[in-house]
Amino acid sequence: MSVLARSVGNAFRNKIRTAAVVAVLAVAIGLALAMQVANQAVGAKVQELNASVGTVLTVNPAGGQGFEGGGEPLTAEQAATAAGVPNVAAVVGTKALRLRNATEAAAQAAAGTQAGPGGGQGGPGGQTTTTLTTSLTAAVDAGTLGARNQDSTGTTGTAGATGTTQPARSLPITATGTGAEVDSTGKALDLASGTGLGDYTAESTKALLGTTLAEKNNLKVGSTFTINSKTFTVAGLFDAGTAFGNNALYVTLPTAQTLAELPGELSTMIVTVDSMEHVDAAKTALQSALGTDKADVTQGQRNLETAVTSLDSVKNISLVAFIAALGTAGLIILLIMVMLVRERRREIGVLKAIGAPNRTIGLQFVLEALVLVALGSVVGAVIASFASGGIASALISSSTTTTAAPTGRGGGFAGGAGGVPGGQGGPFGGASQLLTSVTASVSPEILAAGIAAVFGVAIIGALVPALLTARIRPIEVLRGE
Repeated sequence: MSVLARSVGNAFRNKIRTAAVVAVLAVAIGLALAMQVANQAVGAKVQELNASVGTVLTVNPAGGQGFEGGGEPLTAEQAATAAGVPNVAAVVGTKALRLRNATEAAAQAAAGTQAGPGGGQGGPGGQTTTTLTTSLTAAVDAGTLGARNQDSTGTTGTAGATGTTQPARSLPITATGTGAEVDSTGKALDLASGTGLGDYTAESTKALLGTTLAEKNNLKVGSTFTINSKTFTVAGLFDAGTAFGNNALYVTLPTAQTLAELPGELSTMIVTVDSMEHVDAAKTALQSALGTDKADVTQGQRNLETAVTSLDSVKNISLVAFIAALGTAGLIILLIMVMLVRERRREIGVLKAIGAPNRTIGLQFVLEALVLVALGSVVGAVIASFASGGIASALISSSTTTTAAPTGRGGGFAGGAGGVPGGQGGPFGGASQLLTSVTASVSPEILAAGIAAVFGVAIIGALVPALLTARIRPIEVLRGE
């Protein structure tokens, strides 16, 4: 009988014990694999944050603050100055516009009513916004908050200065002229269909629409609409992930500047630094180069540092748990193999008496251990596939509830360049969605790596008792029998 066949047979010699050992191993291996999956998922999210938002600085006009801000608009010359600052990898200028439904705007003009706060200058984060008309209808209903914000007096009431109830108005649509295929926070636009705008540094009659805005207006890739009576073609549809973010559209920067009749003017600049280590130094150098009286430089979402720190702690916890579960599996194998060696001393003595080398006897026990581990790994992989998502969520939840950070500011109609879309709040502000968006997926590569580690530990655990066989002297074993 071959060594392999004898090892497999020995593994199932006592079926009840084999089932118990496999069950215990499955739990340990399943926990180890689940922790490895969580570790990989959190690590990928940390890399994503470090590579994108974590290295983004936002430049707004100095003195700008929401709808009450002042100061002078940014210029293309300042963008060129920013691009020359050390450690700056890229500078993307944006121009924010507000689009009002043309039919509604005409009716309001005929009735002699004002356009409301959305019709003037000044936008979120100190942006300079320009209100234009469009054939599009907003995809978000005004509701109670929209009615308050659009009161003709510019206050948060529901009636104007005369005390009369103002007519209902639809929300404005956020339009952003951008110099690259990125959203208002510097992240790449997630196109659901269609293509980008091509050359973002040239005027174009193409536009990218949010999916809900396109659906509201029955538009698709290739459809047309108007802005200030100028016809635009839908080149692609993007999904911003929020209802507010999808009630928006993007055009090229020169196109937005032409529509606003403000050539060379920028609402904000999105500055990407080459690495997180250089963010603080680049921020200081950028502020010095542009001047404190000309521009305000902020880190787009400073609270993301807290988010990254929290995720790093989760990653460390999952790594420690993975090692502990792996060590537990190895200890189980070691104890089982020691017990089996003690039980089979007579069998080992007989094999050595008929000339079986220690290497062959040791290999038999190692293969028997691997059979048990293989069975435990199959069951453990199933456990990990179901438990990894819940374990990752539990780790992140427990970490976020024990970490405090300043709350994020609401955005109201914000969400253009430089704003936090949708006014996200919570312990981490906008970063809380990034924490909860960690997805633990069990890929074949992760499972293969985890199972390989388990087998490695199992081999080590089985070799120790296997080496004990070399100390067994056949004559002593047979004499004792």
